[in-house]
Amino acid sequence: MGMLAEFKEFAVRGNVIDLAVGVVIGASFGRIVTALVDKVIMPPLGMLIGGVDFADWGITLREATVDTVTGEEVPEVFIALGEFFNTIVQFTIVAFAIFLVIRFINRLKRKQAQAPEAEKPAESSEEVKLLREIRDALKRPGAPPL
Repeated sequence: MGMLAEFKEFAVRGNVIDLAVGVVIGASFGRIVTALVDKVIMPPLGMLIGGVDFADWGITLREATVDTVTGEEVPEVFIALGEFFNTIVQFTIVAFAIFLVIRFINRLKRKQAQAPEAEKPAESSEEVKLLREIRDALKRPGAPPL
């Protein structure tokens, strides 16, 4: 089997396709959560705290300067705590959403596991089995009439 045929067999497996769909949906969900945190949750939270924009919140360790010898700009050293805080909120939302999905799936699995047990007919007694055999024998062509 050639490498191309092996790759085709690998790529069309259900698990690989499911994984690809999951990655695409996960990336889209990540963008939705980012927009939710950055544009919906953080602005009111910043307003409540005193007009702080969390995206710009941080600690400047060194201001930007211009090197007098070369004339090049030396960028500032900045710890972006606001972006870190936004990322923590995004992670919490994603983790909670995944928890809810897994919880829902586990409930469905439990219901499916319980359903077949409830649908099983009760085991027939020996008398019922014998009566069924007699009934079936009488239904066959050429059976003696009652």
